[in-house]
Amino acid sequence: MNPLRTLILAVAGNETIRRVVAAAPVSRRVVRRFVAGETTEDAIRVSGELGRAGLRVTLDHLGEGTTDGALAEHTVRAYLELLDALRERRLPPDGGAEGSTPNGPAARLSDVAEVSVKLSAVGLRLGERLALDNAARICAAARRGGTTVTLDMEEHTTTDAALRILARLRENWPETGAVLQSYLRRTPSDCAALATSGSRVRLCKGAYAEPAEVAHQYRHEVDLNYVRCVNILLSGGGYPMFATHDPRLVRIVAERARWYGRQPGSYEYQMLYGVRPEEQRRLAREGEAVRVYVPYGGQWYGYLMRRLAERPANVGFFLRALASRS
Repeated sequence: MNPLRTLILAVAGNETIRRVVAAAPVSRRVVRRFVAGETTEDAIRVSGELGRAGLRVTLDHLGEGTTDGALAEHTVRAYLELLDALRERRLPPDGGAEGSTPNGPAARLSDVAEVSVKLSAVGLRLGERLALDNAARICAAARRGGTTVTLDMEEHTTTDAALRILARLRENWPETGAVLQSYLRRTPSDCAALATSGSRVRLCKGAYAEPAEVAHQYRHEVDLNYVRCVNILLSGGGYPMFATHDPRLVRIVAERARWYGRQPGSYEYQMLYGVRPEEQRRLAREGEAVRVYVPYGGQWYGYLMRRLAERPANVGFFLRALASRS
């Protein structure tokens, strides 16, 4: 594992450093590159901007690992408020006036935006039953709004619970999406199990510190496993969503999609808000479906640290911002 990545992940769990970073005024400027803002209105604004650029969106209300039932309920309510707003808002063209858009006349914002949910944010550490019930409330609201939910994947210790909850949710909301992480050794078999007709699966590399017995430790191993999973998902009957910023993997996905006879729109690319935005737009201009993962909310510290760990080159951006704080 990259030693800088190891250090960043260690820092992510340090409460003292978290308080210092969170209190620094410059941190807010850095965070704005990767986080839409703190409010529902911020999430709606950024979703509209991306939608008008021909990009799809998945919105994540930041927060995870809660052991407080009231906080889990707060998170659920934040998602319900967001989904109501997505259902009610229309997607105007550039200039702000209502009217015709690439998605149809005055399309609903929910036509281009869905939500991503971390089960630990809605009570998984308090029990699977609570997490299932809370996730079901969000799925029901998404269905009413004409959109979907994707369950984010977290540490490997929660993978089995997340997949059990996914299976239960899909009994009533089969459109619920899953996330699998290519750094886990088990992921090819999970891909094979989930690559079924009607399923939605996001494949990412993974962003948590995991032991060698369950996770690949070197980049080339993670990438090889990613490509194995690309082949499994493209050969299956589901709708694969490939989350990567790696230009080589983007090219491999395109080549494998052609080999399997997949047309653009039968799969999609996903990238993070603030990372390679020009590449996102380039792919969309070429007719590819591209979805941007947009986080919002006040609990941004852990998210930011994992983004830096995923791509340590981002540390340079952060340090330059610190140096120019005056």
